[in-house]
Amino acid sequence: MQQQPADLLVIGGGVNGTGIARDAAGRGLSVILAERGDLAGATSQAATKLIHGGLRYLEQYEFRLVREALGEREVLLRLAPHIIWPLRFVLPHHPGLRPAWMIRIGLFLYDHLASRVSLPGSIGLTLTGDPRGTPLKPHFKRGFEYSDGWVDDARLVVLNAMSARELGAEINVRTAVTAARRENGFWHATLVDQQNGASREVTARGIVNAAGPWVRDLLVSGFGRQPKNSVRLIKGSHIVTRKLFEGEHCYIFQNADGRVLFAIPYEHDYTLIGTTDVALDKLDGPPAISEAETTYLLEAASEYFAKPVERADIVWSYAGVRPLYDDGENDPSAITRDYVLDLESDVAPLLSVYGGKLTTYRRLSEQAVEKLKPFYPQMRGTWTAGKALPGGEIGDFEAFLADLTRRHPGFDAAWLRQLARRHGGHCDAILGQATSTADLGEFFGAGLYAAEVDWLMRREWAVDADDVLWRRTKCGLNMSAAQRERLQTWMQTHRPNQTGQADGMQQP
Repeated sequence: MQQQPADLLVIGGGVNGTGIARDAAGRGLSVILAERGDLAGATSQAATKLIHGGLRYLEQYEFRLVREALGEREVLLRLAPHIIWPLRFVLPHHPGLRPAWMIRIGLFLYDHLASRVSLPGSIGLTLTGDPRGTPLKPHFKRGFEYSDGWVDDARLVVLNAMSARELGAEINVRTAVTAARRENGFWHATLVDQQNGASREVTARGIVNAAGPWVRDLLVSGFGRQPKNSVRLIKGSHIVTRKLFEGEHCYIFQNADGRVLFAIPYEHDYTLIGTTDVALDKLDGPPAISEAETTYLLEAASEYFAKPVERADIVWSYAGVRPLYDDGENDPSAITRDYVLDLESDVAPLLSVYGGKLTTYRRLSEQAVEKLKPFYPQMRGTWTAGKALPGGEIGDFEAFLADLTRRHPGFDAAWLRQLARRHGGHCDAILGQATSTADLGEFFGAGLYAAEVDWLMRREWAVDADDVLWRRTKCGLNMSAAQRERLQTWMQTHRPNQTGQADGMQQP
């Protein structure tokens, strides 16, 4: 039972909502977050999983956004080195598309728009005779290489929620906000548990609407507002194929329609290819890749790879809906990826978040909380740029992994790397006193043991098998249907409590 009004109710458990909750809690505000599904259950789990400035946004003159994103690239590499790391991208030059001089200018700007500390700059490549050119058709003789970064998108969300909880925030998953009203200078909101139907009312001095694709719908149905801003719903789909090339580098391909396509090493044995831009009028259930999108991705990749990419190569696909701020642009690919923070000023503020991208979530969160500062005179200053996310206090990842392997000689080094990439400095807490995998409980397949699943349920709000297999890990790629079903059964019989809430979920 809530004893006194919270300072802030955050609606939405994606990267923006959890980032705002973390930022606000770290400034001394009391925070409640409500997410109607699982953390990262919608847009934030379906990205191309890049921390990048957005090279192609330079063509749209989005210099402010690119500069901010490039700056954040360096910050995030420091904050979470276990789930974020550098990548090198190979851009083959297609003679019939953007001229080489234009690409050189773009890469020069990309190298110099913001401070670049840890990442090497761009270079020109001769692909003939180079291993990076081997998987490509032989007529791609020249190219370029530049730096960006990888991120485990869904884990980024979970880590922000964990950090917010450590700072005193109350994190409620599978909890919908069905109504909210202003009364006597406070917001009174109804929260409904989506598992058992129980409802409760919470009181808050302010609300942040970070509902992503549903930001406008929530204002209409939950708040009775007619918002002045709107979102464009743009579906982006990806395919995951068998491994198409060796090496740690990635490819970025130019398409004849002006878009670009990424081909990225994924989970050791696969290649991730994406993305598409398809405008939607509305959301009708969970998004899924269409036949036309699948064909588009296969044909676009086969334009470059010497061996055509075929449907038989696909092992998985996923789709998400980007809630982009409606700037009036007709071309889905040209709609701004920048964000807008709409503050409805009153005694009790209501801040709605439109747009945004993974790379800039921390700055978006910081600016959102700064925008609320006049309502919270006790609020402390900005802080998130210098504080690692949970598990990210390890510094150099390879040095940490070497030490972890030395201290746990009974475990396979490749498996420890897999665990460390998910949990970083929390590995010791998961391993406990175990000296071999025999001490970790039931083995479900794909390197997943009961000890880790127990951690995910107690500390990371996992309730169902999908929460574990596709968001907190990607073990589902390498597990059979029977193994996935066994995991679901095990989780149902080992839940921490009736609601499956994580330890420490409620404020002290």
